[in-house]
Amino acid sequence: MAGSGERVISMEELLSKKVNVVITEAGEISRSRDNSDLRRRSIEIGEEACELKKKRFEELRKSAPDDHPSINTPNGGQKATPKIQKVPLLLQDHKHFDKYFKPRLVAIGPIHHGEPKYKPAEAYKLRMASYFVKDSGRKDEILYDIVENNIEQLRQCFDDKVTEKYNDQALAWMLFVDGCAILQSIHCAVSNDWKDWKMKYDLMAFATQDLFLLENQLPYQLLVDLMNSSAKRVKLEKSITDFINQQAYGKSQPSQNGLPTTVRPIHLLDLLRTKIMKGNPQSDDRELNRKRLKLTYRNVEELRAAGIYMRCNDSDDDPLTTIRFNRLLGFYPGYLWLSPIIVDDAMGPKFLNLIAYEMCPDFYNKFEITSYILFLDSLIDNIKDVMELRNKGILKNCLGSDKEVARLFNEIGTDLIPDPDAYGHVKHAIQRHYDAKWMTWIAEALHEHFRSPWTFMAFSAAIIVLCLTFLQTWFAFKEARGNSRPRVRR
Repeated sequence: MAGSGERVISMEELLSKKVNVVITEAGEISRSRDNSDLRRRSIEIGEEACELKKKRFEELRKSAPDDHPSINTPNGGQKATPKIQKVPLLLQDHKHFDKYFKPRLVAIGPIHHGEPKYKPAEAYKLRMASYFVKDSGRKDEILYDIVENNIEQLRQCFDDKVTEKYNDQALAWMLFVDGCAILQSIHCAVSNDWKDWKMKYDLMAFATQDLFLLENQLPYQLLVDLMNSSAKRVKLEKSITDFINQQAYGKSQPSQNGLPTTVRPIHLLDLLRTKIMKGNPQSDDRELNRKRLKLTYRNVEELRAAGIYMRCNDSDDDPLTTIRFNRLLGFYPGYLWLSPIIVDDAMGPKFLNLIAYEMCPDFYNKFEITSYILFLDSLIDNIKDVMELRNKGILKNCLGSDKEVARLFNEIGTDLIPDPDAYGHVKHAIQRHYDAKWMTWIAEALHEHFRSPWTFMAFSAAIIVLCLTFLQTWFAFKEARGNSRPRVRR
């Protein structure tokens, strides 16, 4: 080739040119058979490169639709329509992943379906589904047909990788059984009918936890379709409302706290999240936080030493995530108001899966639950912090020991990033109070002299003695001064 003065175009050149040929230095095309073959091969490679380049740009353009909003629009200006998917990658390395994110008893939906660990629960699901069908007053085939006829729409509720190994019939049967079983289980749990099933309470508790795992969700549309086809539709809808209220607040709430009629949840976990926040996203403090203060305060114990005390917000109208700060008469002391929260075995999985849901790449939100949990975690470092919050009625400890509560919050709050603008007004108000040294001095004096009734009595007695001593001295001085005046002769 070198002798003929020809130059073979490299692969890099082929990828960057639309037409690729073998050219002589004189500009003539070689007419030999070998050169003709090489020329044809070069043209083929060039065409393949052009096709590959074209496909790459098509994928790039599809990834950013024409109606994509400005990046300056809050939350990207997009509506939350997340798909059911696996736990986000950032949380898959969590030290206690299996404990918090994997089902304990029952697999629901396609992600964990068929795993040997959950096979014993399949018979239970089938039995619950059978009773749901009987109570519905409809034939089982009619209910199944409702699911199968909507399977294309239901499949779109899942991430493609989750359902790719299931054909339509297999997926429809799975969703039919799981959907019926969930509705029947929730109805039994609310009405306490689970006792008639001779099911142990601990198994029922674990099954309830499994309903709120991110990887164990079913489309809420599926549940709606099944409820609408049942003769007990009203009772089933009320059962779900009561069940979600119990999980969100630890008790049933009045009907006015229900979801807005215009909102349809994505799944049960999404319904729980909306119920916890009562449909009210936390306020946006982005304008305030453009000039961020350096936050130096730490836990409850440090705040108390600076004259900031914890108070329980018992208002039923405020969401769980509501946090406020104020000062008595705008001066001293400061009060941090928090809503009461139940800390039990179900709290860790429930809130970590809510956090995982907020971290899903297709769910645009303000990380309300994540920011709330991390705010609590910032307040809790040790047993004393838990004890103070428990004494104020903010933490309702169902775990047994305060040490377990502190460990739980520190475990949940590991490797999480909140919205930096969340609770901006509260954090700044606390920091300004914390930075005022004279408030710390007042707090130290109060803690020193009023930490118990005995110290208060001793301090009060000392003040009284000082006052009496002052009065005695003053009257003695006045009397002595009066006696020392010369008498006027008349």
